Amino acid sequence: MPKLKTRRAAAKRFRRSGSGKLMRRKAFKNHLLQHKGTDRKRRLSKATVVNEADVPNVELMMPYQ
Repeated sequence: MPKLKTRRAAAKRFRRSGSGKLMRRKAFKNHLLQHKGTDRKRRLSKATVVNEADVPNVELMMPYQ
């Protein structure tokens, strides 16, 4: 059986946590930040867990992570 390739776009966007969960960045923290509050920007900086409905797709894109 041939080796599977990792989708590089997915590898740059997702990480495994220490317990094995898939983590992602939150949206809306790229630009137009001056009107967003400090608390909101700090909350958007933190990583969050990938939704359980999306986990199978992400795991297919990253077979060895």
